[in-house]
Amino acid sequence: MKIIVTGSTGLIGTALVRSFLARGDQVTRVVRRTSQIKGADGAALVQWDPAAGKIDARGLEGHDAAVHLAGENIAEGRWTESKKARIRDSRVQGTRLFAEALAGLSARPRTLISASATGYYGDRGDEILREDSAPGNDFLADVCRQWEAAADAARQSGIRVVHPRFGIVLSAEGGALAKMLMPFRLGVGGRIGDGKQYMSWIALDDVIEAIHHMLATETLTGPVNTVAPNPVTNAEFTRTLGRVLERPTLFHVPVFGLRLAFGEMADAALLSSARVEPARLLATNFKFAYPTLESALRHVLGRRHSAAGGGR
Repeated sequence: MKIIVTGSTGLIGTALVRSFLARGDQVTRVVRRTSQIKGADGAALVQWDPAAGKIDARGLEGHDAAVHLAGENIAEGRWTESKKARIRDSRVQGTRLFAEALAGLSARPRTLISASATGYYGDRGDEILREDSAPGNDFLADVCRQWEAAADAARQSGIRVVHPRFGIVLSAEGGALAKMLMPFRLGVGGRIGDGKQYMSWIALDDVIEAIHHMLATETLTGPVNTVAPNPVTNAEFTRTLGRVLERPTLFHVPVFGLRLAFGEMADAALLSSARVEPARLLATNFKFAYPTLESALRHVLGRRHSAAGGGR
């Protein structure tokens, strides 16, 4: 297959491109600066500037599929009004530009995998959330609604569009887990607030296989919850990570401290609860390699089971 990838240098994009190349696929990376790609992995390069509304569409012709992952990192920096604008615009304007470019091609891809997130659902307590659940009403939920709608040009041109709603992607190489490792390894990790908020997570390897599954499964369209089938509360996540690392988890991070440090992001990204079920992946017989949190953490951290246990 010939596949276009945006956001190819991010956590998911890096692993995804590696997997495509390992399978013998041809990859075209869409990048803002060709200098940002180091090394020669055989991928072609196409330049774009989402903020300026520019993309070299000629380089997109003749591909079988496209995977759109680009967007401002929500976890870096305090959510000022300008930061929130970058979070929204990088997703909405970037997706619209990319979808319109694909729709205007003479040889369009059959499928567009265009990223979204479980932030679509907002803060929902212990409610079980499936793809047909209503959206939330906070900033991230509004961004996700606009983000998914921004792919309409591709849909209307006949391209099959799938929106993986990513949960917390577990990897030691980046993302939320990588940020947690230092305090937990030092024995000062602990639950956030009361720890009752649900965390919908997925191992990076399962993310990559889920994207391959979406590309291969013609019946999948629209939102697809890309999370493991066993979400956990923050308290359970904390205990499990401590057990895997064999470290105590006696501390907790108070809500007032989080809000003081992170402002609005604390409520939207750290204290928000989303108990998300991967209903469409399960209905299309996707098999998770790491369906439980402990199996996923031991895999991504390279930790074998210990007879001694511990870490509680």
